[in-house]
Amino acid sequence: MFNNRTNIESVGFQVDHSYTQLPKVLYSVMEPTKISKPSLVIFNDALAKSLDLDFSMISDSDKAEILSGNIRIPHSIPLAQAYGGHQFGRFTYLGDGRALLLTEHITTQNKRIDIQLKGSGPTPYSRGGDGLAALGPMLREYLISEAMASLNIPTTRSLAVVMTNQKVRRQTDLDGAVLTRIAQSHIRVGTFQFAIAQGGVETLKALTDYTISRHYPNIKEENLYFGFLNEVIKAQAKLIAKWQLAGFIHGVMNTDNMAVSGETIDYGPCAFMDTYEPKTVFSSIDYSGRYAYVNQPAIAAWNLTRFAETLLPVLDKDQFLAQTMAQNAVDTFLPLYKVEWLSGMRKKLGLFSEQSEDEAMFSELLEIMHKLKLDYHLTFITLTTNIGELENHSEFVEWLTKYRIRRSNQRESVNESVEIMKSVNPAIVPRNHLVEEALNHAVELNDLSKLYHLIELLKNPFLYTSQQLLANMPSTTSVIPYKTFCGT
Repeated sequence: MFNNRTNIESVGFQVDHSYTQLPKVLYSVMEPTKISKPSLVIFNDALAKSLDLDFSMISDSDKAEILSGNIRIPHSIPLAQAYGGHQFGRFTYLGDGRALLLTEHITTQNKRIDIQLKGSGPTPYSRGGDGLAALGPMLREYLISEAMASLNIPTTRSLAVVMTNQKVRRQTDLDGAVLTRIAQSHIRVGTFQFAIAQGGVETLKALTDYTISRHYPNIKEENLYFGFLNEVIKAQAKLIAKWQLAGFIHGVMNTDNMAVSGETIDYGPCAFMDTYEPKTVFSSIDYSGRYAYVNQPAIAAWNLTRFAETLLPVLDKDQFLAQTMAQNAVDTFLPLYKVEWLSGMRKKLGLFSEQSEDEAMFSELLEIMHKLKLDYHLTFITLTTNIGELENHSEFVEWLTKYRIRRSNQRESVNESVEIMKSVNPAIVPRNHLVEEALNHAVELNDLSKLYHLIELLKNPFLYTSQQLLANMPSTTSVIPYKTFCGT
């Protein structure tokens, strides 16, 4: 077993544990479950370097020891975080049931990040579960979260996946694995719900003060807590707009899966839409379509309403005034979201200026795509590279005429228009059949070549290489409807 302290110190971990300064009801200090013969499956060297972590002196076997939790990072205090959450609309007490915050790490740019293990064994919040994770879902989160980062969508990141040499019982026996996740923090709307419910106003205030200091230290409002609520709302408006523009469906937008930092978190039953269908649902347990693509903005607003409710005791002593402030803040979300979405759609269509008829033109485009059952991504790629192909559909002729007139009336050239379109319309996304093929080869055949190849194609999705465009073609054999699972 790896026991060379000198080597681990060469990695450059700058350890801190500010979360332990919060009331103890919010976490449990504990050690990861020891693993026999862990082995490294994949490691994100570029991400490590961006965090000022140098693993060049560490062998793969020793990386596995560190990133499985077998060897403690010097001076770290591992802990599991407590939180609650509305799951499909019903509140329950939760927490890190299969995750452990290894440490906080401070980069040379003074950026504080969480390094967390997912699938590291049972915790006080496991609720009878085994606290473990299977290889397939952990590789899936690695793949999708890194693709989201390349698409410039705020997200948690994946540093590594380690096999545990232990079977995990789900429907069948599966290979166990641990994911190392990087995040600005793991503080969720559900963390605040837990704080007020289990710790009272003092715990809520301590958590809120800590989160403001960590994520939003530049708030200008005289009332810091009202400013904090507004900043979280702005961050979520930007995030959800980016999801919608990318055709991304999270699948399980519970309040415990909304990070107040504005990052996408918890990649369970998520996927990218192929055919444009607003009611698309991928989660195997979302029977009512609560978290369908079309519902994501409204669900975000619902979650933020729950968040605002938790902050009422610190917004103002006068509860009527506090409620008014909270309602006024939440009411800004959908208008803010619309501004972000309209701005993103203009870029997707190569439009530099704002005109009042833009929203109607965008809606008409989506209606045509829906009617013709067109692929969401290929439609925008075609608009970017060869508009003429869409004239094969008679429904597009009138719309294309209006679009061409709209684009010709701006100062910028067609070439400039195409360049901005290429910067936001990806030539490739992690399509469902590509993800499944790569994961099946990795898990069933112990062949990582397709996974590595797909990750490479997704690293810079805006290059528009022939290889990317060819790989991005929709599958003709995909299972319909496509279903995803959370992996627990």
